[in-house]
Amino acid sequence: MSDQRRRKTLIYLTGFMGSGKSTIGPILANTLGYGFSDVDRIIEARAGKSVNRIFREDGEKAFRAVERQVIAELSALDHHVISLGGGTVVDETNFATVRNTGILIYLYSTPEHLLARLQHKSDRPVLASSEGERLSADQLREKVMNLFAAREPLYSQANLIIHTDEQRVGITVDEIVRRLHAMKR
Repeated sequence: MSDQRRRKTLIYLTGFMGSGKSTIGPILANTLGYGFSDVDRIIEARAGKSVNRIFREDGEKAFRAVERQVIAELSALDHHVISLGGGTVVDETNFATVRNTGILIYLYSTPEHLLARLQHKSDRPVLASSEGERLSADQLREKVMNLFAAREPLYSQANLIIHTDEQRVGITVDEIVRRLHAMKR
């Protein structure tokens, strides 16, 4: 672990959409006595519209530009848990910032569990058709499998990988805390 990461007290949560980042993040932060920020919620507040609407109206490129700015700002904090968007680590600048300023934790779920969690969600822009329409079950499966395959190699470069399938949130948080303490020894 680098001196900067040892000195910094940032914890970044990454993983595919539906892996539990926004649910686990505030509970983990509370458990550690840290602050919490959700990158997507910050972007929505700044834009005055949902992530879905930003993607639809402004495009992914514009979204990623704002995301880079938010990540750069958050990376200056200490004692903070930061929930990243599912695609944050795809951007090389974001990935480098995250890796160099904190501990990256991958909340891993199998594609099957992710599909079960995502099948009724309509607020995920990358899971909509190019016209913004809801995908069929087969289209959703194909999209999730393709995105998962593309992102998994980046997610798996995290400092910690935590399996969230069939896990209660409290047990997952306890495991993260235990493994963080083990890293500091």
